[in-house]
Amino acid sequence: MRRKPSAWIAWRYLLSKKSHSAVGAISMVSICGMAIATAAIICVLSVFNGFKDVIAGRLDSLSPDIMVTPAKGKVFENADSIAEAIAATEGIRIATPTLTDNALAICGSKEMPVTLKGVDMARYRKTTSLDSLVIDRYSPSDPGEKQLRKAIFSIGAAVGISAAPGEEVLLFTPIREGRVNLSNPAASFLTDSVLTTGVFRSDQSEFDENHVIVDIDLARDLLQYDTEASAIEISIDPKANLTGLTRKISLLTGDAFTVKDRMQQQEMNFRMITIEKWITFLLLFFILVIASFNIISSLSMLVIEKDRSISTLRAIGFSRNGIGSIFFWESIFVTMAGGASGICLGVALTLLQEHFGLIRLQGDPGTLTIAAYPVHLDPTDILLTLLPITVIGVATALITASYAKSRTRNRETVVS
Repeated sequence: MRRKPSAWIAWRYLLSKKSHSAVGAISMVSICGMAIATAAIICVLSVFNGFKDVIAGRLDSLSPDIMVTPAKGKVFENADSIAEAIAATEGIRIATPTLTDNALAICGSKEMPVTLKGVDMARYRKTTSLDSLVIDRYSPSDPGEKQLRKAIFSIGAAVGISAAPGEEVLLFTPIREGRVNLSNPAASFLTDSVLTTGVFRSDQSEFDENHVIVDIDLARDLLQYDTEASAIEISIDPKANLTGLTRKISLLTGDAFTVKDRMQQQEMNFRMITIEKWITFLLLFFILVIASFNIISSLSMLVIEKDRSISTLRAIGFSRNGIGSIFFWESIFVTMAGGASGICLGVALTLLQEHFGLIRLQGDPGTLTIAAYPVHLDPTDILLTLLPITVIGVATALITASYAKSRTRNRETVVS
């Protein structure tokens, strides 16, 4: 029965006016410190969630829903027939082989190494958002114009060799078979001319830096392949189960292939964000621990201030454990007040940032893809924040209760 009066007395202590204003001020500072640290955790974790959402959203542009790659080596044979078998699976919209390798691009007097990606243009446009990413186009209008195979350059590759739409570009790839002729190095390369028909920008450095997209037949000619491909890129029906299809395709292709969904294709990027998020969480957790020292200090002062009340409680039959229980609950209430107000403050600030973009990113608005810091409030983060608050609350409560019992015992020893 003592728990109820102990909690009630602790609640009265929390709300009552302190006889020394310094004790009340320090108690308020303790609550505010806990609240600010808790709000910071909510806000920072929400920012990391926001950046993760931004990256995930951009993956829709050029990353397929599912990608099949060889478990060993760079390419695999009979890619077209394997793609047809995958496309026959229920829930699959399109399965198209792609061939990726390195090449050298030359336009005028400028040259740079590029990543050459051969695709089936008709299917690739359906599996990605390539058409919406093209920022500059060129369509040949003169029937007598020299007929060249077409290529779409990333913004980085186009700027690197000054290849404007309509420019002719030479692509060089080293021969895969035979010996290198040192007396005639040019004979060690295969070459073809392409017409720059577009420049795309995806705001993903992986693609924007040096990609050149051509027809897969041209890529196979330059790289000396027949039916080989380096990957099969798959688009699924909107209502299909991604996890189930990934597992089904993995069983279909066997151990010779690696099957990854869109998130797994960018596993390194998401892993780095997750690591940074939890390192930041640990740093803010230590700030919470430091804030808890203020709670211990303020409650220790409260124990000293309530000496007369403690004597009265002892006189009416409260045990030392009962006195300790009062200050145990007092510490719990202070921690709960700080944690709850901090969570409310953090949620409010996050929602304000999400809807109104109060904190803007620095830089030229014309070059920024997002104007304000992205945030996303995840209920899991709120539950996760409650865990250290609970641990800290119990720890500070035990320390405070122990101090209250010890002081009561020492005081009674001196009196006796």
